[in-house]
Amino acid sequence: MKPFEKILIATDFSENSEYAFDYALTLAKQFNGELTVMHVINEPVDLRGFYVPHISFEQLEKEIEEGAVKMMETFCGAKLGDFTNYKTAIVSGIPYEEIIRKAEEINASLLVVGTHGRTGLDHLIFGSTAERVVRSASCPVLTIRLPVES
Repeated sequence: MKPFEKILIATDFSENSEYAFDYALTLAKQFNGELTVMHVINEPVDLRGFYVPHISFEQLEKEIEEGAVKMMETFCGAKLGDFTNYKTAIVSGIPYEEIIRKAEEINASLLVVGTHGRTGLDHLIFGSTAERVVRSASCPVLTIRLPVES
């Protein structure tokens, strides 16, 4: 097995992705690897032409980006402890496409993503970013799902 020298963890700051993050961090420590913590701002619906009181579309995008930066700082501050071999990335776009693009850009040896484990109609309607990443990635992908509560 090849060592995981560069690990990319994609987070949406949900409970699922926080749980997956713990696995990514453990592996990064175990393999002395570099961890890239990535958040994708889902491409916003174009609201131009709709009345949105007191805020322009550009201002809304800016506020979403500023919020993501603050969330990333808070997340990393709370979760990384004394681990310093990491980078962060915040990008806008379609999540699975941006995750694959970043993995190729950094030459990731492992991708870690949380999954909601949707099935049936939910899966059909919402799809699965994790599933699309698994199908498209050129490196191993570790998908982590929250334990089922009994």
